[in-house]
Amino acid sequence: MAPADSLWPVQAIREAAAPCWPQLVVEVVAQIDSSNTELMRRAKSGNSQPALLVAEQQTAGRGRLGRNWQSEPGASLTFSLGLPLAPQDWSGLSLAVGVALAESLHPDVHLKWPNDLWFADRKLGGILIETASFGRAGEAGRYAVIGVGINIAQRAWEGVSTAPAWLREVLPDVGAAQALLQIIRPLLQAVQAFESFGFGVFQSRFDARDALRDREVALTDGTLGTAHGITDAGALLVHTAGGMRLVTSAEVSVRPTQPPQ
Repeated sequence: MAPADSLWPVQAIREAAAPCWPQLVVEVVAQIDSSNTELMRRAKSGNSQPALLVAEQQTAGRGRLGRNWQSEPGASLTFSLGLPLAPQDWSGLSLAVGVALAESLHPDVHLKWPNDLWFADRKLGGILIETASFGRAGEAGRYAVIGVGINIAQRAWEGVSTAPAWLREVLPDVGAAQALLQIIRPLLQAVQAFESFGFGVFQSRFDARDALRDREVALTDGTLGTAHGITDAGALLVHTAGGMRLVTSAEVSVRPTQPPQ
């Protein structure tokens, strides 16, 4: 991993994070296979230190369901946040993270269940959460790795299922480092609130930015229905011909079948 700290305001990032996680280690690298993969490697080898790993470029970035996430220096913000957490219920963590990111970026950024940031019905960013056990057997704590990828500048989109959006459409002068400074404290505050209170405290905030609500959606198994928001545990409610269905599986992909009216 080639360091790139000199190009980023690392001290300012540390200061922004300090009120929430004063022991957070901030590391910026020019290139890596995947920041999530690296923090998971460290956790599995016994290093459960709170860490923010920023990568200017990822050669094997990953999204949900094993999809590739492309990143280019300057054109995207990609980072992973590794934290030891022990919430009573892990359900809805990616939604809570999405709420914090959307609220801190721009009023026109919306959330597509379960882990995408959307602008104008296009994908602005994505979230991938993985966990690893640490400590003695039977302990409740796990090391959570929260991976975030956000498009900063316009990019090619051949071969992707959803056309991309980019942050400079709404914030023309923003760069990756500035975007990170803008979101890091709200993100850490949200994770702390989730650990203490669960997803329920985020439900109404998610509802305010729900990109799917009241729209016809298609599930990967071919089921069609209308999205009716989420439960206080973060499950998606879809009204289908067979009745109301709670969609919770990470293996289910949900897409709107038509643009918003």
